[in-house]
Amino acid sequence: MVSQRAREVEISGIRKMFEAAPPGAINLGLGEPDFDPPKEAIEALCRAVRSGENHYGPSAGLTQLRDAVAERYQGRDPATSRDNVIITGSGSEGLMATALALYDPGDEVLVPDPGFVLYGPHAKLCGAVPVPYPLDEGRRYQPDLEALEARVSPRTRAIVVNSPSNPTGGVFTKATVQKLLDFAEEHDLTIVSDEVYEEMVYEGRFASFWGHGDRVVVVNSFSKILAMTGWRIGFLVAPRSLAVEINKIHYHMLACPSTPAQRAVLAGLTESGDAIRAMVAEFRARRDLMVRGLNDVPGLKCVPPAGAFYAFPRFRWPGSAQQVAHALLSRGLITTPGDAFGALGAGHLRLSFANSRENLRRALAILRAYAVEAGA
Repeated sequence: MVSQRAREVEISGIRKMFEAAPPGAINLGLGEPDFDPPKEAIEALCRAVRSGENHYGPSAGLTQLRDAVAERYQGRDPATSRDNVIITGSGSEGLMATALALYDPGDEVLVPDPGFVLYGPHAKLCGAVPVPYPLDEGRRYQPDLEALEARVSPRTRAIVVNSPSNPTGGVFTKATVQKLLDFAEEHDLTIVSDEVYEEMVYEGRFASFWGHGDRVVVVNSFSKILAMTGWRIGFLVAPRSLAVEINKIHYHMLACPSTPAQRAVLAGLTESGDAIRAMVAEFRARRDLMVRGLNDVPGLKCVPPAGAFYAFPRFRWPGSAQQVAHALLSRGLITTPGDAFGALGAGHLRLSFANSRENLRRALAILRAYAVEAGA
């Protein structure tokens, strides 16, 4: 008999669509860059493997990489050091280790709706209760502080935030970040900030939660910015005392991150700035193509994503998001039903534009044809 925690969580709606896809389908379902890692990172990985760096390393990660990450965050808080940094086996593992270090059974955790598929299940796996707070497209997916106040209780332990957002592409303004920091201070909450897409901002400027006191854990990843999703390597930044506790959980989950992958990341961070900028510029161009195309499809309306690489259009076609996504799947287009990300995702689809411009145009043609069939 399986545990109650296993029974209470479901397979991600993203994975369900991906694994049900027919061969040759255009994949706008998974969120991963269609680029290779920078050549500097690939060469460093190979060197590390060939030179014998295939053994256990420190639980919190290689000193050189932790120093490099800390240096990147010192512009936000000059006191940031390697003691604040843990190298993790992906951003997902960083989120889970943080949840296990923070949440007790019976705690409540504020999670975004629509929001990434892991936040609620991670709370449940800890015995905590996820409490969704709304991100409304009419507000360009900025949180409503009145709605947050209505959902906080004496049992609330933390608030999870994600900017730029998966799935909406929303980016919090600096004013929004400050309001959330004040809200957390007032209610004695820890902020768990998923900042995986921080480099991918197309409107305004990215505002991090790091550097604003001791109530913040930032979880990040090298998967997106270095196009190495399959390498499973990420990191988190936390107040020193909390980092010690998270590292204990992290050790029991992973022991230590991959040594060759860390060598690759270090090279990628220090030597491949031009490649990263070129990738982000291409995503910007694809975003513009996608938003124009979606808003020309009858029955679709898309708020332009300010960051990440997702469009989250609302549809006015018959059927639920699940039904529409499956209908599109049968026509060779993988999308993700919006309600996989929370109740407020109903009536939406998530489309990743981390795919070639040619495939994006083909996808838009499938959507236009489906709109005609649906009578939009």
